[in-house]
Amino acid sequence: MSAPGSLRRTVHERFGARLGLTLFVAVPAAALAGLLAVAVESAWDPFRQLDQRTASYLHDHTSGHPLAIKILLRVSDVGGPTSARVLVAVLAVVLWLRGARRLALWAASTMVAGAVLDTGLKALVDRARPHLPNPFAHAPGASFPSGHAMASALACGIVVLLVLPLVGRVGKVVVWTIATLAVFAVGYSRVALGVHWVTDVVGAWLLALALLAVSVSAFQTWRVEHGLRRARPATEGVEPEEREELARSEQTLPAESDGGRP
Repeated sequence: MSAPGSLRRTVHERFGARLGLTLFVAVPAAALAGLLAVAVESAWDPFRQLDQRTASYLHDHTSGHPLAIKILLRVSDVGGPTSARVLVAVLAVVLWLRGARRLALWAASTMVAGAVLDTGLKALVDRARPHLPNPFAHAPGASFPSGHAMASALACGIVVLLVLPLVGRVGKVVVWTIATLAVFAVGYSRVALGVHWVTDVVGAWLLALALLAVSVSAFQTWRVEHGLRRARPATEGVEPEEREELARSEQTLPAESDGGRP
């Protein structure tokens, strides 16, 4: 009689985290991004009007404000794909050298997958960028999805999920708030500068959310299969044990610097 219950517990422990993130986050986000891509490619009138009206509105309200344009350009530069990928690459190297190799591989592979997805969808959809009078910036290549928006969302998501185990309750709120504002600022800058449509940015955010959910669910499955408990990524990050690991590594530093003397 206990076998069915034991089997259910085993299935829940092994697949619960993956199925939860996949069914309730990754699948809806990916589905919405796919529908958005289809609507964009077919030039569906409601979205076309939304894009054009938003682009014209932001362009008109930004014109004549050189300081605002300068700030938007700086935000766009700092939050670009190159900066985001370099940041995650540096974090991956640091994690690898600290011995947190599974985290390093998770961070790096998630960012690489995002770059591949962005390149593939740009080639597939092949959407033209906005053409506005007196543009504030120029960008090459196709428009959907926004590479800046996707890369910044992925990088911020990765950083948040790595940092959450190291901060307290207030710190978690601060980290999530800063990351959300940073992602929004980058996306807003791309639309306000006239190099992306608003649907390019929203589509990129949805794709980044779906990809993060898939990568985190895969990581959680790996944890369970190796005897670790399922984590709560939104509050504990992907590796809750990192706080204890960091504390232990800091405790060994004085002993090493003193040649191992007590």
